[in-house]
Amino acid sequence: MLARYGNFLKQLHCAGVSLRYLSTYTCKDGVGTILLDNEKTRNSLSLEMMNSIQRNIVENQHDTELRCIVLAAKGRVFSAGHNLKELTAERGSEHHKQVFHKCSELISAIQSAPVPVIAKVDGLAAAAGCQLVASCDMAVCSDSSTFSTPGASFGIFCSTPGIAVVRAVPRMRAAYMLFTGLPITAHEALQAGLVSKVVPQEQLNEEVSNICKAIASKSRAVITLGKTFFYKQISINVGAAYELGEQIMVDNLATVDGREGIKSFVEKRSPKWTHRE
Repeated sequence: MLARYGNFLKQLHCAGVSLRYLSTYTCKDGVGTILLDNEKTRNSLSLEMMNSIQRNIVENQHDTELRCIVLAAKGRVFSAGHNLKELTAERGSEHHKQVFHKCSELISAIQSAPVPVIAKVDGLAAAAGCQLVASCDMAVCSDSSTFSTPGASFGIFCSTPGIAVVRAVPRMRAAYMLFTGLPITAHEALQAGLVSKVVPQEQLNEEVSNICKAIASKSRAVITLGKTFFYKQISINVGAAYELGEQIMVDNLATVDGREGIKSFVEKRSPKWTHRE
């Protein structure tokens, strides 16, 4: 019964039907969109919201038609970060641990997803919301967007958001954001490497669509292989990375789509991908 219900939900998702949660999921033309939909709390990353986002990633990531996931938000705040009402002293340390551990799980789910996850930002991304953006594979934002890690202003330093931020931007810029809490503009975020591209607000949808189309034109299997290696090599030294990368390239050429890609180039035609790993 549960299996049939799960299949029914999946069919609704891929038909473009949205299900009502704190975040909603729709799928169209191979692009899965997760929309943060809780303007009342400025799309805060409550436990329920983080569970909802993670569920939408995990439950849909192995859909063979899926090519990428877009993480967007309703309203003019992408996410204001953790819901501070869940971090009061009355909640206790065990609950606090649960909140931060869930956030770490969500970040891990984004990076381990077999397809690229793209943050589409139009507005403010603060604290854990900024962490969410920094943890995506790519981020595209409107020119009016801003980014900040203001936790110290509320007596709780943005320690975990800083982990993602300092791995995306230079140390001096990360320190500025973390110690002052002052926001940086979209163009400052681009210069620092926090986002991939900045466009006028009216061009944001088109830009993200173009990026998704570019990804969708590739073999899903090749993109998955590449994403897995991309994050693995970051954590090891250069020599080990090249040694591993050599074998990954050899393995890639041995795949069905790897052979098809080379063959189509030689034959001067468009490739016909199987998308099989």
